[in-house]
Amino acid sequence: MSAIAFDLPDDIKQIRDGIRKFAESEVIPRHLEFQDLFDNPRLKYDEDGRLSAPVRALITEVRMASAKAGYYHMCVPEKLGGGGQGMQAYYACWEELFHTCGPHNWMMLYALSHWAFGPSRLLEKVTDRARDEILAPLMSGEKSMCFGLSEPGAGSDATMIKTRARPDGDGWLVDGRKIWTSNAPIADYCILFAITDPQKAAARKGGISAFLVPTDAPGFEMQRVVKLFGHIGGDEAELRFEDLRVEPWQLVGELDNGFSAALYGVSLGRIYNSARAVGLGRWSIELALDYAKTRIAFGQPIAENQGISFPLAKAATELHAAHLMGLNATKLMDDGHPAIKELSMAKVYSVQVGLKAVDCAMQTHGAMGLTNEIGLAEAWQYLRIINIADGSNEILNKTIAQRLLKGDVEL
Repeated sequence: MSAIAFDLPDDIKQIRDGIRKFAESEVIPRHLEFQDLFDNPRLKYDEDGRLSAPVRALITEVRMASAKAGYYHMCVPEKLGGGGQGMQAYYACWEELFHTCGPHNWMMLYALSHWAFGPSRLLEKVTDRARDEILAPLMSGEKSMCFGLSEPGAGSDATMIKTRARPDGDGWLVDGRKIWTSNAPIADYCILFAITDPQKAAARKGGISAFLVPTDAPGFEMQRVVKLFGHIGGDEAELRFEDLRVEPWQLVGELDNGFSAALYGVSLGRIYNSARAVGLGRWSIELALDYAKTRIAFGQPIAENQGISFPLAKAATELHAAHLMGLNATKLMDDGHPAIKELSMAKVYSVQVGLKAVDCAMQTHGAMGLTNEIGLAEAWQYLRIINIADGSNEILNKTIAQRLLKGDVEL
């Protein structure tokens, strides 16, 4: 029996069930077959920290198989060749993928086009030439992209970016830096945000534009892979641009009005991370429940002890609430409401209770919960990261408070 009292639309349920079956048939078997490759970091990563060629090839296989099956670009607008599904479908499918696959089968990240890695509504306003030359390989899964917004001095306050695009003939020359650019170490293209009108940008009245740039263009340099939690490689990068030439056909949307695209991308990130937290939280609690029922201590299953079962009950309660908040926020968005407060609430709550759920599952497992093979430590790292990514908890609480103080008090 479902814990959710209302049904998702039939088309969303079918897609959600289909993408789960895709993960079970195309993602998990690849992880089992190439487990030695994935488990050995010296094989998984090149010396410079980016994913190795064999791993990148497997990722491309998953993307292209999903595109062929119709799942990869299911939320891309129909006029771009996608399925035109909305935000609730996006949330439901990401939650299903993380719940089904857990942290170990991480190539499920490429079964659905992540807003910063592949095609989405962000590319709705690209030029005809960009659509012909760049969109097709992104839609097929052959190529991927990254999202260049954050900078060393401009994280939560993205309006403080310093990267500049100065006029040069009929185009621009870009100089600057980006950091925390996910997927950049292996991306083929980058949506790059730069100041094109310093006066407007200083007044916070626009002045920021978006450009779609090949990552192998002269003047585009990946300076380093940003490594986390002691790993020898990673998915984040620091980028540097020096006299990077961009042409008018590479402009995404209107000149000086690219920041709206950046905000839309961040909103997609908050949906994704809310779903990720709930899915991984559910996966971890189910793992802990199975363990608690079979682990015998002092003559009885540890599940019989309130010190074990009550924390799991609390974690499940919180995850249920987070799940409902995510579904509600995305339904509001699909119905045409901005849902700024509701999406902020869903993200800030989901990532916190998801992290607590994984920590609870680790405690339930005892020392085994810390081991690599269980996967809880990996899930904990994922969720610790997204308590910061796409709007830290502090920034989101500020947003919620601002909305409430402006009269948006419907709860």
